[in-house]
Amino acid sequence: MAKEELLLNKMKQGQVYRRSDLARYTTAVDRYLDRLVKKNEVVKVSGGLYLRPKASAFGAVPPDEQSLVKTFLKDDRFLVNSFNNYNQLGLGLTQLYGHNVVYNYKRFGEFELGGKKFFFKRVPKFPHQLSKEYLLVDMLNNLKELAEDEVSVFENLKKNKENFDTKRVLSLAKEYGRPRTKKFLDEVYSHE
Repeated sequence: MAKEELLLNKMKQGQVYRRSDLARYTTAVDRYLDRLVKKNEVVKVSGGLYLRPKASAFGAVPPDEQSLVKTFLKDDRFLVNSFNNYNQLGLGLTQLYGHNVVYNYKRFGEFELGGKKFFFKRVPKFPHQLSKEYLLVDMLNNLKELAEDEVSVFENLKKNKENFDTKRVLSLAKEYGRPRTKKFLDEVYSHE
């Protein structure tokens, strides 16, 4: 068995690995990873990140976003969101965006991981998971970055405010909202 096969056997299918994590198995990790990439046994998803793809009837399965970001950050404290999720809020948003946003405590900038674009934003706090109410607060926080008409979004929210849990929206706005977001939501929900 070739030495790179020994390294391959240490990698589970569908898992993303850092080069540094694999270096403990051999002193020639770069050479063996290069050979495995050339044989299509391993995929280089980004600088220093490698995937042993899981096969399906349709070919190699792309890496799970969560494990990809977790391995990239070397941390499990992050939240992946897409501006496309705002379209589900029923506020007339229709634009599509080609990247995900990762709220985290470590990295900032745009990175391509596994063929997908991720924009990493360092923020002081964020929830553990997405909810409709958090998406509303986040959408208002990011409204200037969206290719949407702000006035239409504001008017649609005023008309559809009952589709959101008022207490939860105001609580999340207080915790995660920017000053402009807090002010707007206070105005919208203070008339109840």
